[in-house]
Amino acid sequence: MHSAAKLSAILPALDAAASLPATLAALDEGRAAGLLHEILLADGGSRDATRDIAAANGVRLLTAPRGRGTQLAAGAAMATGEWLLFLHADTRLAPGWSRCVARYLAEPDSAARAGYFRLALDDAGPAARRLERIVALRCRWLGLPYGDQGLLIARALYDAVGGFRSLPLMEDVDLVRRLGRRRLVALDAVATTSAVRYRSGYARRMLRNLGCLTLYYLGVPPHLIARLYA
Repeated sequence: MHSAAKLSAILPALDAAASLPATLAALDEGRAAGLLHEILLADGGSRDATRDIAAANGVRLLTAPRGRGTQLAAGAAMATGEWLLFLHADTRLAPGWSRCVARYLAEPDSAARAGYFRLALDDAGPAARRLERIVALRCRWLGLPYGDQGLLIARALYDAVGGFRSLPLMEDVDLVRRLGRRRLVALDAVATTSAVRYRSGYARRMLRNLGCLTLYYLGVPPHLIARLYA
């Protein structure tokens, strides 16, 4: 693979008008570099200005049943790139990300692996820094990057492992488990994601996430876990 390979960015969204402009502005770096072939937004039924923002920024828009796994799968099915970049609508890539991705695509074995970004939160508090360190350790020890860290994967590999499944929750964990930690690579670039869901209490949120992950590994169906998560 090489840096001229077509790259499609796929964003699932639901009422993401507040965060989407910054996410798309960061992706413009890839467009300017000739790296990013297209951006697709899989909308789950937004009632705010999400769709208008996407249209105004030259984004391919499609509607999918609500649910991040379903929306990601629908976006991937419509994408035309040889490479897929999955990114949440409230996550923005740091300057320089396109150079990092281009270097990765130029590596001879990149098509046999999947890359993820280093997580940062848009919160200056110490609790956010602690969470970032915990996430880094989780990725290093367990090979479990989450969806808010993005995922860069060759279309052929994505199809080979079965892609995203139409799950209401844990769709990111489900996919990276099928990939396996040996096929996961930490990219040398940062993905900054919204900390709004943590501001009600970092410890409580982390414990809830850990509880959901534990239930998933114990075999509890994701639709039941989603009820607890909500």
